[in-house]
Amino acid sequence: MRKHKAFRAWFYFRNGWSLYFAFIFAAVNTLTVTYYLAIERLPSLQAIFPSFLQYVLIITIIGIPILILVGYAHWKRTAAYRSEADIWLETNPYQRRMVVNSEIILKLNLDLIKMITKLTNNEKLTKDEFEKVAQLHKEIMEHVAKRTFANEKDLEYFRKHMDKP
Repeated sequence: MRKHKAFRAWFYFRNGWSLYFAFIFAAVNTLTVTYYLAIERLPSLQAIFPSFLQYVLIITIIGIPILILVGYAHWKRTAAYRSEADIWLETNPYQRRMVVNSEIILKLNLDLIKMITKLTNNEKLTKDEFEKVAQLHKEIMEHVAKRTFANEKDLEYFRKHMDKP
């Protein structure tokens, strides 16, 4: 994993830049440009914002709550984040593998718990239950044998099984 140090450094650089420096630079730039190119030249707006410092304070007091609401809506109230998560799953084979493995493990554990509970109560397993476990085993083994990080087998598995209860 660590053999691609240059790409890892590039990833950390882009995240540091986009999450911190670019954000700060963009905010300072936007405030400066809007004040000195727009507000300072319009007397009606200059009456509302007589100085750059007052402009920054007023915009900050109004802007931060609005941006918090927009961020909240993005994550919790719109389909935007869900769409991003879907794209992340579709394009990231490692994320996809974790989700598929979790689904397989959950399905297997639920069946095993049901069987263990039955055996604990001195009940015999039916032929259908044995066949269901055998079919699940076969399905998992076939899937594991065919999938790689480069192909779409995990995505196909996920799409095939995501609508089933």
